[in-house]
Amino acid sequence: MHAYIQALEDLAHWTDGLSDAQVWSLPHGLAPVGFQLRHIAGSVERLTAYLRGDQLTSEQLEAARSEMQPGPGRADLLEMVALSLQDSERVLRALDPATLTHSRVVGRKQLPTTVAGLVVHLAEHTQRHVGELIVTTKLARMT
Repeated sequence: MHAYIQALEDLAHWTDGLSDAQVWSLPHGLAPVGFQLRHIAGSVERLTAYLRGDQLTSEQLEAARSEMQPGPGRADLLEMVALSLQDSERVLRALDPATLTHSRVVGRKQLPTTVAGLVVHLAEHTQRHVGELIVTTKLARMT
């Protein structure tokens, strides 16, 4: 939960004042800030589905394919992230600690992991993309 709280704070702070053009710009060829925000929201949703033992829906798969497409502005993207993190937090809070070693599979390749592995990956993956977003916002402000 702390990773999610920190992510929300950092995302709001580092994107503050960015125009929608900057949110979707490609500074030095990097993935746009908009992609990072959309990807955080989408990846948390997808990883949380795997955590529950579900497979992805066709809507989730299509959303993943379109994350790089320019779209919503900063405020809407931050709201998407906040809602995704809130939904995931509800699932995390409801986890029975006795299930942490239970097997889970991820993706079409059915990569093996555990409930605990997915919990850690949710935090790690989210923070990784926050870091990428921070670098990209700095460059987007220069262009």
